[in-house]
Amino acid sequence: MRGRLGRAAAILATAAALSGTLGLTTPAASALPSRMADTGGGTQLITAEAARTDSTTGTLTWWEKRRGAWRAAGTTPARFGAKGLTEGRTRVQGTDTTPTGLYALPYAFGNDAAPAGTRSPYRRVTPDSWWCEDNASRSYNRWVEGLPSDCAAKESEHLADYPVQYSRALVVAFNYARPVHGRGAGIFLHVNGRGATAGCVSVPASAMSAVLTWLRPAARPHIAIGTRSGPTAITRY
Repeated sequence: MRGRLGRAAAILATAAALSGTLGLTTPAASALPSRMADTGGGTQLITAEAARTDSTTGTLTWWEKRRGAWRAAGTTPARFGAKGLTEGRTRVQGTDTTPTGLYALPYAFGNDAAPAGTRSPYRRVTPDSWWCEDNASRSYNRWVEGLPSDCAAKESEHLADYPVQYSRALVVAFNYARPVHGRGAGIFLHVNGRGATAGCVSVPASAMSAVLTWLRPAARPHIAIGTRSGPTAITRY
């Protein structure tokens, strides 16, 4: 009896060792989305995770749910706001913080053409493209072609002025459906600039292209932004 148990234990240990060597896991048991409170209800999810709220770097991973299990489709280093991350529901505009939470991804845009295979709606930047961030404007937190009279240029982003960062980008629907003035506007997933962001999430250009060609609107993709633990832990979303 003792010999049989010993052989069984040895077999299990060998299987576990092989599993680790080959990079295998039990069905999504350790996948981050499987530990989250909400993934948006779709079968595609992007996670942007930092170690702490004062971190300016972390990891972006894009996940696909197949046969009930979440699998990573890709991962890349990511950058966050120059002042770290903060709870999205209480964020204040102009604080250079990235809002945590779970958000939809309504459309993509860019100064460059969409990469081949992109299925998300994609909007090309023109010389008249702006993102209105003026708290006094009715167009607050919206793309506008030509600045409305109530939206000041100094309070907004001229998208063509950022040929690198906005070569390709995704709109993150933070404070988007019913904008709360003063909470923040123009939060995107975009290509890296020189350093930390003013509140967006940024990644290398190759990763941005990979994400855009991977996304499928029918899969109802979302992005979850958070930390490994604490009040802004990504698993809360």
